[in-house]
Amino acid sequence: MNLVCSHCKALKYRNEANGLCCANGKVKLIPLDPPPEPLYSLVSGIGTDSIHFLTHIQQYNNCFQMTSFGATNAVRENFMPTFKIQGQIYHRAGSLLPVSDSDNKFLQIYFMGNSPQEIDLRCAHNNLVKRSIVEQLQTLFHQHNQLIILFKTALDLMPSDNHKIVIRADKTPAGQHTRRFNAPTIDEVAIVVVGENLESRDIVLHRRNFQLQPIKETHRSYDALQYPIIFWQGEDGYDLSIKMINPITGSETNKKVSSMNYYSYRLMIRENEDNHILKCRRLYHKYVVDMYVKIETERLTFIRLNQTKLRSEEYIHLRDAINTDGNAQNVGRMTILPATYIGSPRHMHEYAQDAMSYVRHYGTADLFITFTCNPQWIEIKQELFPGQSPIDRHDITARVFRQKLKSLMNFIVKHNLFGKTRCWMYSMEWQKRGLPHAHILIWLVEKIRPNEVDAVISAEIPNVQVDPGLHEVVIKNMIHGPCVQSMSL
Repeated sequence: MNLVCSHCKALKYRNEANGLCCANGKVKLIPLDPPPEPLYSLVSGIGTDSIHFLTHIQQYNNCFQMTSFGATNAVRENFMPTFKIQGQIYHRAGSLLPVSDSDNKFLQIYFMGNSPQEIDLRCAHNNLVKRSIVEQLQTLFHQHNQLIILFKTALDLMPSDNHKIVIRADKTPAGQHTRRFNAPTIDEVAIVVVGENLESRDIVLHRRNFQLQPIKETHRSYDALQYPIIFWQGEDGYDLSIKMINPITGSETNKKVSSMNYYSYRLMIRENEDNHILKCRRLYHKYVVDMYVKIETERLTFIRLNQTKLRSEEYIHLRDAINTDGNAQNVGRMTILPATYIGSPRHMHEYAQDAMSYVRHYGTADLFITFTCNPQWIEIKQELFPGQSPIDRHDITARVFRQKLKSLMNFIVKHNLFGKTRCWMYSMEWQKRGLPHAHILIWLVEKIRPNEVDAVISAEIPNVQVDPGLHEVVIKNMIHGPCVQSMSL
C-alpha cells in the first residue's frame, strides 16, 4: 500500500476509490484502544499461548459473550475454511439471573460471585480452551468491560424480579459528542417496572425471566455484547444517531453515517494505529459476516420503507403479477427489490440481458478467461500480521484481487493484448476455500483463427532450459498440489 488518505490516514492502493475508507473525510470515528495485557499478547500471533488462543479464538469468545448467536451455518461436505451463513442472524439476551434449577448462561455467568465457579462453567462449555487463559481474560473483563460493570451496578439497584434494566439505543450523556462516546454509563440505564412502554430498539434485561430478548442490529451495544474479545471495554458500535461531518469545517451535518460507511472505516489499516480487529482470525471472519448482514438488513429496510419512491408499482405489472402467485392485488404491496440491489432478481436479469445483447450483435465470445486470486502474491503476504495466512485476511485478499483484476482488464482492453477489444464483461465470486476469482468474456474485433489458438493458449509445461522463469510459474501455479508428487517432469 503506497497511498495514505489525507483525511483519516488509511493506507490504500493506488487505484482504489477515494471514498473507500472515510467517504472523503465525512466519516470520523474514534479509534479503538489497543487491548491491555494479556489480551494484547494473545492476539499478537507470537508465542505458544498466542498461537493456541488464535486457533481457538471463537471458543474463547464464546466463553465470554453476553448474547447468544443464532444463524444457519452453510457448511458443505464438512469442510469450510471460512465462516459462512445463510439467512438472518439473531443476537438474543436472557435475564441477568437464571430462573430456579437452571444453569447460568452467557451474561448470567458474570454475576455468579465466585471466580473459580465462573471459570469452571466457562471451561465446561468450551473444552478446547486453557483454564489459565480463561482466568486471565475473566479478570480483564471484570476490571475493564464497562458493560459488565454497568450490569453489576444496576443489578444491585434492582429491588425485585418485577423490575428490568433498559439501555437506550441512541441516547448519550448531555454535552457529550456522539462520536466520542464509548460504553453506556450508569446514568443512561433506566430501572423500570415491567409493563412500561419502551422503544423497540432498546435493550431490556429482566432480573429473572425465562424469555430471550432479540437485540436489534442498530443498537449501539449490539457488537460489544457478542464480541467481548474485540470490544474488551464494551465500546459502542454502530447506531443510527452517528452523523457525518463536513471535511472542511469539521462540524456535524444532517446526514447520517450508514452502516457500510461505519464498518468500512473500522476495518481499514491506518498509519500509527494498531487495529486489533484484523488480528482475530476466525473471530474476525464471524464479525465481518455478522456486520455485513447488518448492512444488508439496513439496505433492505430502506427499500421496504421506500417502495413508493422506488416506483414499485411500475415494474412491468403483468410479469410481477405472475411472479406473485398470479394475484394482481399483490403488485405494489410486496417488497420489490430494484435492479440497483446487487444480487436481486432484477439485477441478475439485467446483466443476463446485457450478455445476450452482446451475443445477438457480435456472436459468441472469443475468449473465456478465468482469473483466480493467488494467496502467494507479495502484495498480500506483506500485509499479514505475524503467524497469519492469507485466509485470515479476507479484506486484503479482496482488495489486492480487485486491483489485479483491474490491471488485467486494462492490459487486455486498453493495451490490446489479444488485439482490439469490441466489448467485454466479467463476474466475480468467492470460492469455497475463501479466495475470489473472476470469469471474463472477451469479444474481439478481429476473431482468433484456429491456426492462431496456440499463440494464445498452451497446454505444455515450458522447457526449463529455454524459459526457466515461465517454467517455475507454471509448475508453481498451474498444477494441482497432490498431483505433483506422482508426476515425472
